[in-house]
Amino acid sequence: MTTADTTTAPVPTQSTYQNRVADYWNAEENPVNVELGKIDDLYHHHYGIGEADWSVLDEPDPARRRTRITAELHRLEQAQADLLAGHLGPLAPTDRVFDAGCGRGGGSVVAHLRYGCHADGVTISRKQADFANEQARKRSISDKVRYHHRNMLDTGFRTGAYAASWNNESTMYVELDLLFAEHARLLRRGGRYVTVTGCYNDTYGRASREVSLINSHYICDIHPRSAYFRAMAANRLVPVHVQDLTDATIPYWELRKQAEHLVTGIEDTFLTAYRNGSFQYLLIVADRV
Repeated sequence: MTTADTTTAPVPTQSTYQNRVADYWNAEENPVNVELGKIDDLYHHHYGIGEADWSVLDEPDPARRRTRITAELHRLEQAQADLLAGHLGPLAPTDRVFDAGCGRGGGSVVAHLRYGCHADGVTISRKQADFANEQARKRSISDKVRYHHRNMLDTGFRTGAYAASWNNESTMYVELDLLFAEHARLLRRGGRYVTVTGCYNDTYGRASREVSLINSHYICDIHPRSAYFRAMAANRLVPVHVQDLTDATIPYWELRKQAEHLVTGIEDTFLTAYRNGSFQYLLIVADRV
């Protein structure tokens, strides 16, 4: 396999906080992440978008109802992954893409299946990297899709090696200036960066109680919306498309709230934050200039 590596990053974490995050994901076995991925071996660590098929809640058989709800939530998550991947192109099979904070690897697989491109995913969780590489091996795509136990702020990958890169709900674990500096370094001129992220709404004021609860639940630090555009401008990333997905993700959370076998206890908090205007779900697409 052709690789973008030029150095071996010896230490995948850089701070006590990042070690705590790594510990969290090394131990994590949340059914809402694991059970959905078992449907087609596409494991996502993000939320869904689009109108839900509410008929799944009318299923009278308890076991079948559970199966149908799980499948519908996975369909909505896959729709989100497809939306993000659709903004990465056009890409050729010879191009390389970078999945920052790749989780169990579903996003890199989606990009490869869509474009035939090479993909490098990075996570500070050794467990996630090992799991994702095993999934790539089972799919017989490990020659083109590879996962690394590294820090997305300091990957050690070759400068200008990537045609596209993205974060899917992982920017809230890092400082944006450091993150976008690394993306700008890795992307070739004219390369495309995409993120889907939750952010707090500056027009609401400071972070709301609900945003603080989400931070505590996921051990993260949600950024204000404005911080994304300031940090991008400082790091040669020029937004070309911004889409508010807040309304589009509410059906996912409404359905997940009623999935007794998948709830995590944070569902009402997300719904309240979206509806009171303090929290937004955004797609941001930028070109590296």
